[in-house]
Amino acid sequence: MSGLQEYSKSHTNQIVETLSNLVELESFSDDKVGVDAVGAYVKNRLSHLGASVETVSQRERGDHLLATWGEGDGRALILCHMDTVWPSGTTQQRPFRVEGGRGLGPGVLDMKAGIAITIHAVEAIRDLGLTPSRSIRMLFSSDEEVGSPTSRSLIEEEARKSNHVFCLEPAFGKEGALKTARKGVGIFDIKVTGRAAHAGNDPENGVSAVEEMAHQVLRLHAMTDYSTGTTVNVGVINGGTVRNQIAPLAQALVDVRVVTTREAEKVSKSIMGLTPVHPEASVEVTGGMNRPPLERTQETGRLFNAASDIAIRLGMKLQEARVGGGSDAQFAAAVGTPVLDGLGGVGEGPHAEGEYVFLDSLHQRTAFLASLLVNL
Repeated sequence: MSGLQEYSKSHTNQIVETLSNLVELESFSDDKVGVDAVGAYVKNRLSHLGASVETVSQRERGDHLLATWGEGDGRALILCHMDTVWPSGTTQQRPFRVEGGRGLGPGVLDMKAGIAITIHAVEAIRDLGLTPSRSIRMLFSSDEEVGSPTSRSLIEEEARKSNHVFCLEPAFGKEGALKTARKGVGIFDIKVTGRAAHAGNDPENGVSAVEEMAHQVLRLHAMTDYSTGTTVNVGVINGGTVRNQIAPLAQALVDVRVVTTREAEKVSKSIMGLTPVHPEASVEVTGGMNRPPLERTQETGRLFNAASDIAIRLGMKLQEARVGGGSDAQFAAAVGTPVLDGLGGVGEGPHAEGEYVFLDSLHQRTAFLASLLVNL
């Protein structure tokens, strides 16, 4: 344990350099060229460490990477995503920089830090001549920030073959808590069709899609139940075309967050079953649950407790949290594999301009991940 700590701390500058390189390689989800550039960098680094790296080609999104390193009974799966929410060109205004012990830059916390930690954890195990308890499988996906449309099946397939999964999303809060539960995420589109008419001369012959949508919004928001952790939010509405016409069409984008699978099924059924208030209007609902809830199971609890014991031996006090945001860990957990999420960098502000990671957390989390891979 102490060897991993000393090694990782002595390599802090190298970890920060790797992080800087990753941030400067911009990888907006819609920029295949940029994401593939990060993939090429990761592939080169892991190949030099002796990993076998496979490219899973994608036509429109960036390519996914699958890497295998080490031998052992069973498999530990590491999940990282290479894409960020920041459009290409953002680093020209906000390049990677170090200020007051913090690293700043687009995607530095979510989740370029997680990728840097993964690379250096494998390097630490190799350089110290340690043997991982299981074969290490690493999946670097290209589309997590847009819902993982092309990587979900790959994540599920790899998770089914693994004994446990480590997701290198950022830790929760400044204390660096692991995420042992996440809310499920639903994405629904509502389309209301009415009938156009002149707002001054013939309003009684029109059917307002905007009025009908107002009824539906109230129904949707009434599904929020803070006692169960369920929230339903209509985030975007548009309808009508001109001021003096009874609106024939309206649309809304709906976000749903739920704690349990049972609640996901209940709320989804209610939303999909929406009916019009006005007998001559129509309501069409599309979408569904994009990410299943990550529920804290007994298996997850045992995995967390084992990780906590390892953390104590490293001088760390491990905490856990349930969060509302989504991650690829949810797909892995849904197939029944125990998951620890939030093993990445410690900092604040993912998706915000002030996003930062504590530089001290990089060597600490590197030693922690390496210890998990060797000792679990």
